Amino acid sequence: MLSDEDLHHLRRAVELGRRGLGDVSPNPPVGAVLVRNGNVVGEGWHRGAGLAHAEVEALAAAGDAARGATAYVSLEPCNHVGRTGPCTAALAEAGVARVVFGASDPNAEAAGGASALRAMGIEAVDAGLAEARRLIEAFEIALDADRPYLALKMAASVNGAIAARGGERRWLTGEAARALVRGLRIEHDAVMVGAGTVRVDDPQLTVRPPHARRVPYRRVVICERDPIPAASRVLDRADGVETVIVAPRTRAALFRELEGRASIVYAPDRDGQLDLRAALRELKTMGIRSALCEGGPTLAARLLAHGLVDRIHWLVAPAMIAGSAAVPSVAGVEEVDLSGWRFDEVRRVGDDVYLSGRIR
Repeated sequence: MLSDEDLHHLRRAVELGRRGLGDVSPNPPVGAVLVRNGNVVGEGWHRGAGLAHAEVEALAAAGDAARGATAYVSLEPCNHVGRTGPCTAALAEAGVARVVFGASDPNAEAAGGASALRAMGIEAVDAGLAEARRLIEAFEIALDADRPYLALKMAASVNGAIAARGGERRWLTGEAARALVRGLRIEHDAVMVGAGTVRVDDPQLTVRPPHARRVPYRRVVICERDPIPAASRVLDRADGVETVIVAPRTRAALFRELEGRASIVYAPDRDGQLDLRAALRELKTMGIRSALCEGGPTLAARLLAHGLVDRIHWLVAPAMIAGSAAVPSVAGVEEVDLSGWRFDEVRRVGDDVYLSGRIR
């Protein structure tokens, strides 16, 4: 039975683990807290692949105070030798008496830490904390899938529209919501949009203010048929961010002029439509293990219809865009299966409402 103190420290470990989002891919983000006699004696988080794991960072901070302490770790300590040694051995060598972890390790190669700790006489408790499992959601899904983990972010009015056709483009949501989206971009390996969004909005798709990352951040543009304009801001490399254009293989000749401006990935197309699943497989081979799709409505609808979205981030603005001129948030697909959706976060962000949920 976990105490309130256990849960407090374990949630702090999850909070620390979040600091590694955007930096640790292809590893999972992990945080750790060491507590002895009710006092925190060490904290740490995994900062990047090949660097010290969260437990090792916390042990280094604690020093001799780690002996007899309880380690709170957001993820089950690893029990294998990779680019670093097993954390189970480091915890045992430091004399830690008890380990409470938030989520079991989904990686078969690294799993088994709890059993190893118990075999060494260390109490190991699996808390089954929802926040800890959420922290590794992208890692866990990308681990076994043949494509990146894909999150879809949409912002719409209360009647489900994103803009008025032919009208002046303006921000629909407030500054707090836009800051939330910037945070989402930081958490993923790439941000993705359809060519229509580039043609209409000409976005930069960068993180502003710039955010230093250990894992290079990339912008992905999905082109169903034709190239985006050569003058598009998303092709500007002045900010040092790479752009990847996914194009239909049968129309490769049309994209030759962009090959010096972006990395072009050619994917199969069928009946005039890009094979999105094949396109995502290509992105994963490039090292993109998580992507945040920011639309537009046609790409969003197709991804949903093909069951390629793992999580949805939905922002609802206190506005109404009525009439036949309203652009719907998803378009071009007659039916999307909504069964299996489960919202696990609903909160107010400034004047807007934010909903987030898994799609199973």
